[in-house]
Amino acid sequence: MQTHKRPLRVLIAKVGLDGHDRGAKVIATALRDAGMEVIYTGLRQTPEMVVNAALQEDVDAIGISILSGAHMTVFPKLIALMKEKNMDDVLLTGGGIIPEEDMNRLTEMGVGQLFAPGTPTKDIASYITIWVGEHRNF
Repeated sequence: MQTHKRPLRVLIAKVGLDGHDRGAKVIATALRDAGMEVIYTGLRQTPEMVVNAALQEDVDAIGISILSGAHMTVFPKLIALMKEKNMDDVLLTGGGIIPEEDMNRLTEMGVGQLFAPGTPTKDIASYITIWVGEHRNF
């Protein structure tokens, strides 16, 4: 149950040349259905575009959908840009085709929980809500 003054704001993005956005759209719809405001940036975003959009939209969380195999490049770049912009209280999460070993390494670097295909959308919405409630000041 949300007790925030405004709905949670989540930016969903596809970074790089990955052209498959069905999963991202499913997640965006599920998060909207869970009461969140969702900004979907569309395909072929750069990490810089994602972080700038997140700043402009004052989001609580960034969700990256990645199927291209570039996760070990994309997520560390996003983390570095977010640190540069003092976005320490913004969740960076995501999902897609990411081996468990890489998920663990990314979590150690500061990425939030990552979700494999087939994860129930209510679990993703719940994770975002809990994380934001614990880390953001409303």
